Amino acid sequence: MRAQERDRLAVLRMITAAIKQREVDERIELDDSQVLAVLEKMCKQRRESLEQFQAAGRDDLAHKEGYELGILQAYMPEPLDPAELDAMIAQTIEEQGAEGMRDMGPVMNALRDKVQGRADMKTVSKAVREQLGA
Repeated sequence: MRAQERDRLAVLRMITAAIKQREVDERIELDDSQVLAVLEKMCKQRRESLEQFQAAGRDDLAHKEGYELGILQAYMPEPLDPAELDAMIAQTIEEQGAEGMRDMGPVMNALRDKVQGRADMKTVSKAVREQLGA
């Protein structure tokens, strides 16, 4: 506020509003993992909007979404690199004793907490499928 960064302040207020909204809706106080899920959802929304605005040639709106995404990502944990993700998936498959695609659900549930906020679940799902041999 003191630095007069109005755009940044608006994004931070948007984050707190989203967190408070979820707390009010569910009548609970969010823990760190739930707050991370809210931030992850907001990042995903910004990425999708950014792609659509760029495809439509709306550079002004794309710039705004990109700015918001940058601020949101500053509060997210450091993303996993592909090698780390593959190692984590292999370890979880071994721990779960998974042998095929029918075991994908338990593997994904075990991975969800480990990779939340650090990797896109769509990417994780694809990598799990590859390692399970689908």
